[in-house]
Amino acid sequence: MSDYEFITLEGIEGVGKSTAIQVVKRVLEDNGRNVIITREPGGTAIGEKIRDILLSTQNDAMSPVSELFLLLAARAQHLAEVVSPALASGNCVVCDRFFDATFAYQGAGRGLDMSIIKSATDLISPFFVPTLTLLLDAPVEVGFKRIESRGKTDRFEEQNRDFFERIRESYLNRARLEPKRFCVIDASQSLGEVSDRIELVLKEKFGN
Repeated sequence: MSDYEFITLEGIEGVGKSTAIQVVKRVLEDNGRNVIITREPGGTAIGEKIRDILLSTQNDAMSPVSELFLLLAARAQHLAEVVSPALASGNCVVCDRFFDATFAYQGAGRGLDMSIIKSATDLISPFFVPTLTLLLDAPVEVGFKRIESRGKTDRFEEQNRDFFERIRESYLNRARLEPKRFCVIDASQSLGEVSDRIELVLKEKFGN
């Protein structure tokens, strides 16, 4: 396997990233890698506090610009405190969401100028590009049904279907533009089928 592995998982709500990330961890560890699992927003004490603010349904008056800068602040701390040191130490970092989510959610979803998001992203994370991005893709209706089955929802999960349709299309467009980095996984399949597909992709990408 390669010396530099920074793997991200992306997708709309309800596609099963939390479960998939454990599959990625298992496969990498079976191949002898030390794996650090982390997430955005979050991953650090500061980032988790920001995450609580972003996800709280009590903050439904938050402006898209405020949302963007809170996410970027959490990312800057995350890179400095977790991602950069982990990669420098030879660990494999597996992250639930990264900058693709910002373009999809705050750009396509919230309607913020993509050039502004790109400039801010380049400022904070110019040298951090994932080795592989697994895009777990499923129709919005599938994601909504899974969210509803969980019961309690957060501020993002309460957005309407059009919001998530724009996000899904943004993700798929990014995957089309960067086919070497992205691998689209059909997340509407069964858990076993998704797990098998992820395992095959990782073996093809990194060997062993």
